[in-house]
Formats: sequence, C-alpha cells, structure tokens
Amino acid sequence: MTQPSFHFLLIAAALSATAAAVHVACIIGGPNWYRALGAGEPMAQMAASGSSYPAMVTAAISAVLLVWAAYALAGAGVLPRLPWMRAILCAITAVYVLRGLALVPMMIMMPGRSTAFWYWSSAICLGVGIVHGLGLRQAWTSL
Repeated sequence: MTQPSFHFLLIAAALSATAAAVHVACIIGGPNWYRALGAGEPMAQMAASGSSYPAMVTAAISAVLLVWAAYALAGAGVLPRLPWMRAILCAITAVYVLRGLALVPMMIMMPGRSTAFWYWSSAICLGVGIVHGLGLRQAWTSL
C-alpha cells in the first residue's frame, strides 16, 4: 500500500501520464490538435501533409512522459523500485522546473508558437515540477 506521505509522487505520476495522453491525442487528432495545443504551424502543416515526423516526435515525448510517470509511481511505492531512482527523480524534477522557468529563452529559441502556449505550458511544467519536488522531499529517505 502506498504511504500517505507519498501522495505528491502519485499526483506527479498522474500529471505526467495525463501529459503523455494529451500528446497521444494530438497524434490521433491530427493537424488541428497540433495547432490547438500550440505545437506550431510547421508541425501542423507537416501532419496535414502526411509526414510521419510530427507523430514520431510527439510519440517520443509521450514515451518519455510515461517513463517519468513510472518513476514517480515507483518512488511512491506503487511499482517496484527502478534503477537510479533518486538521481532520475531529481533529474525529472529539474527538467520540469527548468522548463517552467525558461519561458523567455524558449520563446526565443523556438519561435512560431503563440504567447498563450508559452505561458500555459511554462506554468504547467513549473506546477508539475513543484509537485515532483514536494514528492521527492516527502519520499527522500525511502528512495
């Protein structure tokens, strides 16, 4: 049974799994979903033209997010212990937090997406990173 103090890692896992599902939905939904979710017009146009590139990139992102969800579940004690648990959970947390804080650099490095996309995605990533951080703090001694 999951320890009560590890609920933040359960929430973190659910958030990463939800993000993975949204990415899969984007693949299924096609060009309009790429546009609606802020992937940028070039990705939407490639999807519309039948290119496999958007689906492959989006599937890879989804797979990474599912691995991150699995690590959070393992940290919460729901799944068996995974290799390098502490280090990888710290890295996952850092990626989420840094992505959340890197609003301006990301806007500069990856133009073509809406301002709303950048604000929402950054806020979501920062929020998920904070949840991961809280989960790490609560489960640290058992990791």
